[in-house]
Amino acid sequence: MPNSKNTVTQQSHDKTTGFEPKIVAFCCNWCSYPAADGAGVARLQYPTNIKIVRVMCGGRVTPSFVLKAFELGADGVLVATCHFEDCHYMFGARKAADIHKITERLTEMLGIEKERLKLDWISSAEASKFARVAKEFTETIRKLGPSAIKKNSYTLNEIIEDE
Repeated sequence: MPNSKNTVTQQSHDKTTGFEPKIVAFCCNWCSYPAADGAGVARLQYPTNIKIVRVMCGGRVTPSFVLKAFELGADGVLVATCHFEDCHYMFGARKAADIHKITERLTEMLGIEKERLKLDWISSAEASKFARVAKEFTETIRKLGPSAIKKNSYTLNEIIEDE
């Protein structure tokens, strides 16, 4: 009969070795979403773990969007928006940066590591940058392991597919 202590250790080890993170990427309609599309068209490799949610502007991604993504099972959240000088809404990218600072503080207060949340500026011409950021962020989340936030009974894929 196996020692219960060894069994628990083995089970937790098995969970982390096969861990594939679930990542939500909120992408700006005018810049980062076309960059993601361009990465696909150019057949640039980036992880399939990333579920893209198209938003009109990165400045519209409120802390509630990010927290809901974590609540629904995301292990990491990427907000990808225009460069400041390229924003179609003039100040949307700056607003995204300001909101990101607030969201970082909120997630830290809730015990979510700040590395699980990332903001990046990716123009529509930067498909290779989108692929690189996606790979790097996925690796960061993979090293952190699964999010400690209690998962809701819904799966992230079910929510995204319903919309």
